[in-house]
Amino acid sequence: MKEYDYKVSAAGRINLIGEHIDYCGGKVMPAALSLKNTVYIRTNGTNKINLSWTTLPDKVTLDIDKLESYNGLKYGNYQAGAALMWQRAGHKIIGCDMLQDCTVPFGSGLSSSAAIEVSTIAALATIAGEPLDKVDIALKAQQAEREYAGVNCGIMDQYASACGRKDSVMLLDCNTLKCEFLPLRLGDYSLVITNCKKPHNLIESKYNERREETDRALEILQQKLDISCLAELSLAQFKTYGTALSHALKKRVEHIVTESERVRVATLALKAGNIEMLGELLNKSHASLRDNYEVTGREPDALVEAAQSQSCCIGSRLIGGGFGGCTISLVKTNGIDEFKEFAYKTYLKATGYKAEFYDTEISDGISVEKL
Repeated sequence: MKEYDYKVSAAGRINLIGEHIDYCGGKVMPAALSLKNTVYIRTNGTNKINLSWTTLPDKVTLDIDKLESYNGLKYGNYQAGAALMWQRAGHKIIGCDMLQDCTVPFGSGLSSSAAIEVSTIAALATIAGEPLDKVDIALKAQQAEREYAGVNCGIMDQYASACGRKDSVMLLDCNTLKCEFLPLRLGDYSLVITNCKKPHNLIESKYNERREETDRALEILQQKLDISCLAELSLAQFKTYGTALSHALKKRVEHIVTESERVRVATLALKAGNIEMLGELLNKSHASLRDNYEVTGREPDALVEAAQSQSCCIGSRLIGGGFGGCTISLVKTNGIDEFKEFAYKTYLKATGYKAEFYDTEISDGISVEKL
């Protein structure tokens, strides 16, 4: 890739625990992955952004003065949205050629979209000679996802993609953006990421519907309580005031409240090296996502059941937006091969889908290399 000027990457992510509470102002525990979207970029002296991909035959040209008009593209819409939000924030967009190389599987719940948005903005800033403010890049990337791609997401994915740190998870307060890095020391255990191979599309799924439900629940509870977000609601307050909610909204809020508590306990468990407790919390998180938040589905449930039924696995749950995508499991390191074989066969028999396992490490977020 010597013909390009820079190589700029941003990471996919997992979320150890704290699912669907980022947009409710909760604390979450994401980590950046070594699965990345990498942008090879060079200036081209025009008013165009020329996009190409290592994995696609498509080529797309974006007019820098018309970036708002590309949200209907099959490929290139995330890049256009990211560039537009960066431009609207007052940054100069320079004509360039971008070769995109993505190793984050699409539709997997590992945030390929955030990796694309963050790396695109970081690459545009790099060739314009701007210093990289990772938090600002994450915020503009989130704006692109919400206003351009139409997914009303929280900040977690883009923040993890931009700001992740090798071998650490982030304890991120999505209300204040205060972030604490915790070393990820799992002792005799390892994280196994498994894709159920049923693709999900958050725009077409019930993701935005869940977002609307939590907004509605917050409005109702704010008539009785002085809270700015659902994550501020205590378990005691929920038991007292949750009766004002419909059955469905009550279940959604129960997930938010209990998942926020699970993040708090997981933080203590991780700091104390109590990995068994962490595994127990993963199992409880999945049960709540399935029963209260109702975002799992037949395939992720079958995959998690296959994982949880093995003695070498102490915890497994769905991660990401839901309705498909990936699970994470805490597995005894010396039992990983047996775990994968059993989970693959059991899941295939139950659903007809062939699960896929990813070998990945906890990595840094944005990285820039001069070529």
